[in-house]
Amino acid sequence: MFESGGRRIKRSINIDMTSVRFCTPAEIELYRQKGIIHDDDAIEELTNITLLRRSLTKYLKGNPRINQDLMVMVRQLQPTPHGMPLELYFFSADKQWIAYETLQADVFDYVMALVPNFGLKVFQSPMGEDIKEAGLKS
Repeated sequence: MFESGGRRIKRSINIDMTSVRFCTPAEIELYRQKGIIHDDDAIEELTNITLLRRSLTKYLKGNPRINQDLMVMVRQLQPTPHGMPLELYFFSADKQWIAYETLQADVFDYVMALVPNFGLKVFQSPMGEDIKEAGLKS
């Protein structure tokens, strides 16, 4: 590991598939202004999960704590009953354990905060309070 270009981070977050949808014209314009959508994109087919992947890729490729000489990728994995796994695959530039763990946490803090900005939801299994609230609504 210390002879390689960095420590690998390969982790996914599950997106609630019921929140995946096509983007509205207003969203398209906003994402165009942010540089996530380009003029040659077929905008009528853009989904919010596509734009989340693009935004995360742009974030990772602009992060100086990530080794840009090695693979940087955001991809979808096979859907599961727990949602659509969105995997981030990249390498830390710093090989020290604490720096690696801090980078990994910082990236996924960012991911968790970014997901709702695209109208998406992170999948979370119902538990305690969720089930209690569902019972009160019926």
